[in-house]
Amino acid sequence: MSISYKDAGVDKEQGYKEVELIKKHIARTKREGVIGGIGSFSGLFKLNNYKKPVLVSGTDGVGTKLKIAFLNDKHDTVGIDAVAMCVNDILCQGAEPLFFLDYIATGKLIAEKMADIVGGVADGCVMAGAALIGGETAEMPGFYQDGEYDIAGFAVGVVEEDEIIKGEAKEGDALIGLPSSGIHSNGYSLVRRLVFEEKKADLNSDYGVLDRPLKEVLLTPTRIYKDAVFSVLHKVKINGMSHITGGGFYENIPRMIPDGLGAEISIKDIKKPAIFDLLQEWGNVDTKEMYSTFNMGIGFVFSIDPADEKKAMQLLKEAGEEPVLLGRVKKLDEKCKITEL
Repeated sequence: MSISYKDAGVDKEQGYKEVELIKKHIARTKREGVIGGIGSFSGLFKLNNYKKPVLVSGTDGVGTKLKIAFLNDKHDTVGIDAVAMCVNDILCQGAEPLFFLDYIATGKLIAEKMADIVGGVADGCVMAGAALIGGETAEMPGFYQDGEYDIAGFAVGVVEEDEIIKGEAKEGDALIGLPSSGIHSNGYSLVRRLVFEEKKADLNSDYGVLDRPLKEVLLTPTRIYKDAVFSVLHKVKINGMSHITGGGFYENIPRMIPDGLGAEISIKDIKKPAIFDLLQEWGNVDTKEMYSTFNMGIGFVFSIDPADEKKAMQLLKEAGEEPVLLGRVKKLDEKCKITEL
């Protein structure tokens, strides 16, 4: 008896169907510089209008937030997360996002589900101004549990060599934060422990404080900060930028601050999403641990020359943002000092 690839668990027809379904999503992301279309062995992109271009790259995944997507059978937003986690990182060097590639691996390829995921990736690319120029979907029977998958991405941007933001905050700089959309895509191993083991929470409840059912709050996609960054880039003196991911304030803000200096931060003006208070209550989590794990309502931070502080705040407000003056860069013994904990 002849054994086929399909008998081993890989359905090539589903792969062909997926390609057809995602073509419309890829088309939405096309921008200047893209050469060719879907179907080649690699993606092509031509750099235009740069004198001394430096390529800036970043790669990341969505992490265990995917477990929430599996549980709710909702797959059209995690692609935004994948793009955001990569693009927000390269923005920290002042890079313009150019293109993105995704990688999705699953035990059993269901074309419609994969198309939902890629649709989210395309949404994220549109928000970032990046083209989706390629990717890979791998069907790996016996490797992933039924209904599960993983997604990761890779973003490339460009910046003029003499305009790179090197992350060298100066003493006296104003630390200006931008609101997050919620938990974003970090800390979900702790989130799942608190929601499913400590609280045994009802995902359909809003617990009287959330603006939507818990399951929707947990799947809120990560914000993409491209438009906000470019509303101030080259218009004010930016000495550093930080994407607040896993490790929260304590790990990420110091990444743009040289030795001998630290961030003195007040949290009093942060509009903290209610989900963080619920999580803290359900697990009796120490406040410092919360700020060491989650973004706590601030997803991106600028270190701005004090002479440009007011201008930066105004430009961000004009761009539709709600910037928060978090504090200052000072000579401190610790890299991040948070008051009012």
